[in-house]
Amino acid sequence: MSEASQDEPQPTASRRAATGGRFGASIRNSGYLRKWFLLGAAIGVIAGLGAVVFYLALKYTGEFLLGYLAGYHIPTPVGEGGSHGSAGFERPWAIPLVTTAGALLSALIVARFAPEATGHGTDEAVEAVHSDPRAIRGRVVLVKMVASALTIGSGGSAGREGPTAQISAGFSSLLTRRLDLSDEDGRIAVALGIGAGIGAIFAAPLGGAVLAASIAYRDDFDYRSLIPGFITSGMAYAVLGSIVGFDPLFGYIDAEYRFERAWPLLWFVVIGLVAAAVGYLYARIFHASVAITQRLRGGLVLKPALGGLLVGLLGLLMPQVLSSGYGWAQLAADRGSLMTIPLWLVVVLPIAKIVATSVSIGTGGSGGLFGPGIVIGAFVGAAIWRLGELSGLPGVPDAPGIFVVVGMMTCFGSVSRAPLAIMVMVAEMTGSFSVVPGAILAVGIASLLMSRTNVTIYEAQRLNRETAAAERARRVTGPDLGERA
Repeated sequence: MSEASQDEPQPTASRRAATGGRFGASIRNSGYLRKWFLLGAAIGVIAGLGAVVFYLALKYTGEFLLGYLAGYHIPTPVGEGGSHGSAGFERPWAIPLVTTAGALLSALIVARFAPEATGHGTDEAVEAVHSDPRAIRGRVVLVKMVASALTIGSGGSAGREGPTAQISAGFSSLLTRRLDLSDEDGRIAVALGIGAGIGAIFAAPLGGAVLAASIAYRDDFDYRSLIPGFITSGMAYAVLGSIVGFDPLFGYIDAEYRFERAWPLLWFVVIGLVAAAVGYLYARIFHASVAITQRLRGGLVLKPALGGLLVGLLGLLMPQVLSSGYGWAQLAADRGSLMTIPLWLVVVLPIAKIVATSVSIGTGGSGGLFGPGIVIGAFVGAAIWRLGELSGLPGVPDAPGIFVVVGMMTCFGSVSRAPLAIMVMVAEMTGSFSVVPGAILAVGIASLLMSRTNVTIYEAQRLNRETAAAERARRVTGPDLGERA
């Protein structure tokens, strides 16, 4: 029996009518429109508020741990002030101490209060969609928020979307229990929570809605979650924007770019091929680090602390790997800023960020994988632009912005197996829908290549709706002796 089942006993038939009171009965008996308008609005409000709370917690934690204690201020994207950060380390010796202490404290909190909050969190939410939409404990939400703020705020290489996804997915799980929703409605509600949480923290509502319909499967799309997702993500965006603003995270990168000839699109073929290879490495290295960590001794506290130390040491050599790195992705999109970064560093940074993220989260740290994937893709695009300009080959744009944006879309879009959702989301984050003609070429090539493998960054994804339904049927009729597709 799951921990959620122990904490929240399942309603019996005699208690069903009383579950959730009149509101619960009203929701269960409602038609499609009323049910998903009410549930979608409730999930959206919580997703928006959760994103705001976590954004502020992360902001102030980072300013205190890295800024005040370590004397280092990381660059920020345009949507968060657009600062270039510190020119160098004021107290270099403090960087590994802060990253280690942050990871240690985060691990202590997770081990003590909610061990299932370890790692990036999205897999746990996706697993709830497939296995038991009632299974996410309420305490996981708070623990994940605090632990992730400590991990990322102290310099750990992780993204902020995992915690926000778990906040809204956890609320959806609570609604499923309290209102005694059917398993089918519960699965849709948790999927909506994942999409709304991620869409909210990145101020990308359309991408969040599409993500809700695609995140649970490697090669499928659940249309039942799409329309309710519009309500949920739109509400989350309205709540977040009314408090912290509606500007795109990265401002407007090459928003006026226009394709005037066809043959420069060949550069996007190159981006697709390279980004697919880097995305493949991202997933394989991350999962390998998780497997290695599980075989090592040290427990739930020592391993993440060691990961924090390693990231701090790597950060002394390459500050770009510290924390989420969105500010560095912003700088990579600007020609003047990018040209100040040594070429070798631009080329090496995607791999360095993969290693840093694998060490931070793969060892048990708390934080998401989406954000680092965006930064990795940004520097894939920046590296191709720098090398292309250096080679003197025709078709390279004057500024790196379009390559950086398409790199973001392609690298993580392919390895997350949600290419359409990530493409839309990055377009919203950068205000760059004009890049779509090149993006669909690069993302399409990378996704086709990735589909020939069994690799995905989210291991809880099922192949498609048919295999997921068959798995649930086996679970109901008897022991599941088969393996997950």
